[in-house]
Amino acid sequence: MKTWGALLATAVATLAVTWTTPFSTSAAASPAACGSGANGSAGYAYAGFQATGVSSGVRATIAATRVPSVRAGHAAAWIGLGGKGAGPRGETMWLQTGVATLPNTPSMIYAEITRAGREPVFLPLLENVQVGERHRLAVLEMNRRPGVWRVWVDGKPATDPIVLPGSHRIWKPIATAESWNGGVANCNGFGFRFERVGIARSLGGSWRAFAPGYTFRDRGYVVRQLRPALAGQRTLSADPLQPYAFDAASAA
Repeated sequence: MKTWGALLATAVATLAVTWTTPFSTSAAASPAACGSGANGSAGYAYAGFQATGVSSGVRATIAATRVPSVRAGHAAAWIGLGGKGAGPRGETMWLQTGVATLPNTPSMIYAEITRAGREPVFLPLLENVQVGERHRLAVLEMNRRPGVWRVWVDGKPATDPIVLPGSHRIWKPIATAESWNGGVANCNGFGFRFERVGIARSLGGSWRAFAPGYTFRDRGYVVRQLRPALAGQRTLSADPLQPYAFDAASAA
């Protein structure tokens, strides 16, 4: 299983001057209560899924279901591909987009790009995202351009073409919530809903429903599949939720 470790840390450094205020390192929460870091570097925790197979993209409609409580580090819900050591020759490469919250900062839509041999680049795309505000996000390999990607927000391209050499159909997409404790004893609180999670069968699209493989479920966080409904779970005929859908949240 690949780990990420630097996700959104760039944002803390880049935006700290204008968007954050100092926080206490004496947070009451015990680090043993949440975020064992089994699926990432120390201080990182995840609640979500990796797809069963490789693809040319991933999409989802993401919304916060409650006001995040972020005392240090960040909380985020994202879709993406790649990871630490996931490049064609073991390089660290990834591309993701999602909703993120930093301390004392309104939630935002962002993209993060990590090219081989370079530090992650964090791009705020839309600020002041409210609880319940749904946004259609996608990371997609461009038509007739293997290894060249774009981030999409609400049906429109949100980045220039992103060249990641050797990345064509080598990665299994990921849809997950993530918390980083900022290096202090801290448990961030959050709740996110992922709807219409899908993967691209070919360059430029041809979408099909996400099929979950590996599950990320670090201590203190929960993942609940919504659609397809589990055996014995009742649904309404007019149910607006579309597969694949799940909730990811902190337990507290």
